Amino acid sequence: MEPYSLTLAAELVGTAVFAASGASAAVAKRLDMFGVVVIGAITALGGGAMRDVLIDAPPLVLADWRYAAVAVLAAVAVFFFHPALSRLRIAMLVLDAAGLALFTVVGTAKGIDYGLAVYAACIVGVLSGVGGGILRDVLTREIPVVLRADFYALAAAVGSVIVAAGARWESQIGAFTLSAIATAAIFVVRLVAIKYRWQAPKPNL
Repeated sequence: MEPYSLTLAAELVGTAVFAASGASAAVAKRLDMFGVVVIGAITALGGGAMRDVLIDAPPLVLADWRYAAVAVLAAVAVFFFHPALSRLRIAMLVLDAAGLALFTVVGTAKGIDYGLAVYAACIVGVLSGVGGGILRDVLTREIPVVLRADFYALAAAVGSVIVAAGARWESQIGAFTLSAIATAAIFVVRLVAIKYRWQAPKPNL
């Protein structure tokens, strides 16, 4: 499979996972079917849309109907099958980590392609990975998980720095290899943080 096709397939899987995450939160809040679909779609597509607005690029969700279609279908599936999906918590966490990794890496690379400085591309990349979750939590009246969870944004930051800092050597190591290294770094850090319950320091009260 060509790298582009592999990236597209992985992005669509990540879109479905993030949509399922948002839809699950909406189900927990007892929203109706429309609310579940809206929250699911915003969670899946919000980060990428925010990224594209920041770099002044045409929003991908408006250019390719497949992303919106996958997000809506995943949210509808959660609405009807949420009792069964609730038993797949570990699998969902693994898929969520994969989605976070891929969206962050793609977002950072896109920022570099649009001529952003390293630090700006990292910001755009992290926002691409966590932005949808922030919108989900705000709409469901929760403290955003990115502000309280175990190494969520920090895991994304690790990968975005690898992509942005390694861009100057991309011609030597290859774009696909660089992206794979960064994706693996985010994925591993996130899963290790979950397993060992790593958390950033919190104030003593």
